Amino acid sequence: MDLTPYLETLRADLAAAAAPGGPETTRAAELLGHSLEASARLALLEALSDAAAEITTRLSDATVEVRLRGRDADLVVTRTTPEQSETPPAPPISDAGDLTRLTLRMAESLKTHVEELAAAEGVSVNAWLVRAVTSALTSRNQPPSGRAERSPKRMTGYFQA
Repeated sequence: MDLTPYLETLRADLAAAAAPGGPETTRAAELLGHSLEASARLALLEALSDAAAEITTRLSDATVEVRLRGRDADLVVTRTTPEQSETPPAPPISDAGDLTRLTLRMAESLKTHVEELAAAEGVSVNAWLVRAVTSALTSRNQPPSGRAERSPKRMTGYFQA
């Protein structure tokens, strides 16, 4: 998905809003439009990533992720089957409220590990973290089952190179 047309529309709207102010204001709006391009592109990518994460949490048999190719963003849908992933599907989210942004700080080694696990499952880091938190909250609210608990030192999964 080429984001350039959206950014050009934003610049054109800014120029149109500045036109009544005269040539100096129009020139300032043009300079401002070019200066804001990187920030606007990042905001569009964040919106696409958040949308992909939201869609992924609501799908039981597929994941959606945003992949960057140069300055373009591609939305990739990957179908999952029980053979592809040993992790159970994410429990349904009971609160269908608005999304919110959260800043999470973690050790670099933990971040790298999370990125590897998300890549192994074919999902974005954000979608992986949402599933992990949802799963942790769901399992905390359920009575213990007869199956053995996972050891925090043991990890299983699937990786595709």
